[in-house]
Amino acid sequence: MAAQQENPTVSISPLLSKLLKQSTGDIKSHDWATADEIAAAITLIFTNELDSDHRASLLTILHALKRDRETLVLAKCGQAMRKAAAQVDQKALRKIIRSRGRKEGSYRGGCCDLVGTGGDGWSTFNVSTTASIVASSLLLISKHGNRASSSTSGSADLLQAIRPRAPVIEAVNAEVLPSVYEKCNYAFLFAPTFHPGMRHVAATRKKLPFRTLFNLLGPLANPIEGNIEARIVGVPQHELGLTFAEALKENKARKGMVVCGDELLDEISCAGRTRCWRLVERPNPAFRGPRDEEDEDFTTSDEEGEPRTIVDIEHFALEPSDFGLQPHPLSDVSPGKLPKENAAKLIQLLRNELPRDDPILDFVLLNTAALFVIAGICDADTSDMGHGDDGKVIQGTGPGGLRWKEGIRRARWAVESGQALASLERYIEASHAATGQ
Repeated sequence: MAAQQENPTVSISPLLSKLLKQSTGDIKSHDWATADEIAAAITLIFTNELDSDHRASLLTILHALKRDRETLVLAKCGQAMRKAAAQVDQKALRKIIRSRGRKEGSYRGGCCDLVGTGGDGWSTFNVSTTASIVASSLLLISKHGNRASSSTSGSADLLQAIRPRAPVIEAVNAEVLPSVYEKCNYAFLFAPTFHPGMRHVAATRKKLPFRTLFNLLGPLANPIEGNIEARIVGVPQHELGLTFAEALKENKARKGMVVCGDELLDEISCAGRTRCWRLVERPNPAFRGPRDEEDEDFTTSDEEGEPRTIVDIEHFALEPSDFGLQPHPLSDVSPGKLPKENAAKLIQLLRNELPRDDPILDFVLLNTAALFVIAGICDADTSDMGHGDDGKVIQGTGPGGLRWKEGIRRARWAVESGQALASLERYIEASHAATGQ
């Protein structure tokens, strides 16, 4: 029998040599390997054109030089990862988003994500996944996630442990994603389904005794990036805050916030201060393209022309009191349980069975509220969410001049009205329908 033919390998020895010379000081900074060169090498991993030695060497030297924490390297590698992903029909998706997205305040009805890099060591309850479900009561959510890497329960583990009926997360792929959004506001974008090329580096990552570039790329590699209107990204070190905000800006993100709790938590902390780096979208007076939101090119302009908006980065800090909540020590929300136990707590929360001051409930409400605020729905001066909404908008502002307490009001409504649970149930039905069975 003929031996199975493998993909031809490409040598990146010139790049590795250039990186090595940087490490020894034998090369001037203007001759260092560029972010584009590094991203081109990363692309070869996704196409299985690097052998295992080159994969390990590249990830190791990037880590040793801290090049894997540079704004441009993260941005360019995120772009490469998205380009290698399973491709969604963005035009078809955009059409559905425009028909289903509920515009309110400065929220234009686009998709939103709430995601952390992981690796903070706290192994808390699955707050970002739970908060994304609660937020889907009012926003379109594209939750990008995976199984646990450094914690006991990853976002995929949590969803698959839901009883009595779990979603079929693998069934929601690039081909069916637009039809899923025809049925519900929520979709879980399971990383192995959308990023099949990552399997080529899995064994290498397991052998390396450190967190690699790929442990940071997830929040920058949402497969429907062009349709993401707003996001919150959690990072586990303060020094990564501005870096990630600038990487998001480099990748044309217009609305978002990077957060890091003072405990080095990659969520908005329920225990104390959280540092925030917010991307603020402002009108660009020099823009000469279409200004009608119904125009297909509303969010774009001539590549050589001025963009429709410009983005600034603002830095401030948040405390639970800014949301009108009492702090809870992280010991009340960690260590996280096994997926089965966390899923049971998720359902209990969505059924509004937890005490109103429960630490996990407050932790989830904080992060849900923040996404509501950043998406822009809390800018509205009126409110008609549905049954149970008293319509009394809390117009007081806090850090960044934003309505954090109004975010909490809306997050509580999502839970207490049953709309968050209903949204999860619609997603579960849509995922089963996607199997064709």
